[in-house]
Amino acid sequence: MLSKRVIPCLDVRAGRLTKGVKFEGNVDIGDPVDSARRYYEEGADEIVFYDITASAEQRGIFLDVVEKVASAIFIPFSVGGGISSVADMRAVLLAGAEKVSINSAAVKRPELISEGADAFGSQAIVVGMDVLRVPSSPTIPSGYEIVIHGGRKRTGLDALEWARRCQTLGAGELCVNSIDADGTCDGYELILTRMISEAVSLPVIASGGAGKPEHCHEAVSLGGASAALVASIVHYGQYTIRQCKEEMARRGAKVRLTW
Repeated sequence: MLSKRVIPCLDVRAGRLTKGVKFEGNVDIGDPVDSARRYYEEGADEIVFYDITASAEQRGIFLDVVEKVASAIFIPFSVGGGISSVADMRAVLLAGAEKVSINSAAVKRPELISEGADAFGSQAIVVGMDVLRVPSSPTIPSGYEIVIHGGRKRTGLDALEWARRCQTLGAGELCVNSIDADGTCDGYELILTRMISEAVSLPVIASGGAGKPEHCHEAVSLGGASAALVASIVHYGQYTIRQCKEEMARRGAKVRLTW
């Protein structure tokens, strides 16, 4: 059985680490490179970076930050935001990232997933899914809708249907972020996480809502995820990556402990 992962998520805006609640009210909380180094030293399995305004502002990714992070940590990390072509992916990977995360661009042009998988291998392609809970309807039977541009634009696309299509197109991993739970610290959206995890054979990263180490264990046990993404609880110093992983291990999850 593969170890379950704990992955800190660093949202970056204008080169600075930022955090909000339900994609709103973002505030500056520090330097992303310093934070990445600290989480690496605490035992993070991977790190995820999102340039949260790149897509909405229709600009390229922050390659200078990617290069600085690559020289500071020695674990895999993925980068997302503003990646809309194979050339963008290549630039990010050459800057030192192991994976690219595509979200809005993949929804608008799904063949981007296949193009990336063909060029770099499925293992390098993560599809990020920002998901909003909505009333079930004939067009969105799961009751979960894909939203793009950092939560700014609804698509009318059913999240479950999109997850299955991403797998067919060659994605290597899905990061499922609940907008309703994002930044609330009330726990992951386990119904959504379980629904997606059971629908695909890909690794699924649960994202949005972690408020205490027990939530990480719920994501990988009750939610069926391969990894738990954390942000507020580690950014604000309430818990460390180490504490999250120790609690998961205490509750019976297989995790990588390096101390």
